[in-house]
Parts: sequence; C-alpha cells; structure tokens
Amino acid sequence: MSNIFENLKEAILDGDDELVVEYVQQVIDEKIDPIAAIQNGLIKGIEELGARWKAGEAFLPDVMMGADALKTGLTMLDPIVAASGATGGEAKGKIVIGQVAGDIHDIGKNIVGALMTAAGYKVYDIGIDQPAESFLAKAEEVGADIIAAGALLTTTMAAQKAIVDYLKSQEMRKKYKVMIGGGPTSQAFADEIGADAWAETADEAVALCDKLVAK
Repeated sequence: MSNIFENLKEAILDGDDELVVEYVQQVIDEKIDPIAAIQNGLIKGIEELGARWKAGEAFLPDVMMGADALKTGLTMLDPIVAASGATGGEAKGKIVIGQVAGDIHDIGKNIVGALMTAAGYKVYDIGIDQPAESFLAKAEEVGADIIAAGALLTTTMAAQKAIVDYLKSQEMRKKYKVMIGGGPTSQAFADEIGADAWAETADEAVALCDKLVAK
C-alpha cells in the first residue's frame, strides 16, 4: 500500500495530472483509505515540492503544475472523504473557509479543507479573493461555527484583520470563531488582529478546530 502513496507523491512532484488520476482511481477501486492517500501521498508530494522550491531546486512552474495535480487528486477524493465522514453521524462542526480579498493562492486552503472534511467537519469553501462580507454571508447561511481565512501574501494579511473588524462592526464577533493561516502569518499577528486561532500547518488547523468547537 505504501507503494501507491509513493506513486502519488512522485506524480505530484512531476506535476503529472494523468498519473494522479490513474493512481487516485486505484485508491478508489481498491478501497484504500482516502485520508491516508491524501496525507501520505498527495500532501507529502506538495510539501516536498515546496521544500525543493525554497531550496532553489524547483521552479515556480513546477510548483504550479504540482498544485494543479494536487487539486485534481483532491477533487476526486473529496466526495469519498465527505461520504466516509458523514457516516459517523453528525458533523463535528461547520467551517467556512476561503482566501481573503486580493489573494488567489488556494493550495494551502484546499489541503486544509480536505483534512478538515476528513476529520469530520462540514466544510464550505467559498474560494479565493473573497471579501469579509462573503465570509460572514456564508457563515450566516450555513450556521457555521468557525470562519477560516487564509492569506499567502504580506499584502493580503490586512484582509484577515478586515474580517475580524467586519464581524465586530456587524456585532457578530462573538458568534463565530476566527482562524487564520498562511505563509506570512503568525501567532503574534493573530493576537494583534484579535483572531481566535492561528495554524501553521493543515494538521494543526484540524487540531485547533477541535479545541475551538469544544469551547
């Protein structure tokens, strides 16, 4: 089984969409744990690709191709993960997730969303480049517990603060827990803007959701 995970990882590293589809289909056909396939295959691949890019061993087009391949794999596995999560009874909580206004990077958001779904949460992904109003509107519509906002650029971090400020202006701040994440963000920044939680990795984000929902 570790072989299929290794194959998925390599396919992400190569940015090979077709191979990802082939291997993910194998995961589905052989009823291999989809969460394990995401964590030990797809995510391992994108993490290594990111490390290579930081070390100057890979280029941005390589990362973009890997991200596209990752998205393909996640899209195929998401319904299965959601179905398996749904069999455990009620969802643990409802989460609205998105990238803030001006930010069009969705790799991290997609991974976090997939793992939250896998952990038993009902996740509503509103996509990229979303203003504060969209986060609140969706949260109100679905009765969310948590609003999770990602920013991958220093220039879009202010939009995370804008969400907290907007919730305050609408007298909705106490109604929702706000979690932020993304490359340039930090616990200090989360504290500064008044967010409830900050996560550095997707795994941490899931663990924090458990704590936030329990409060």
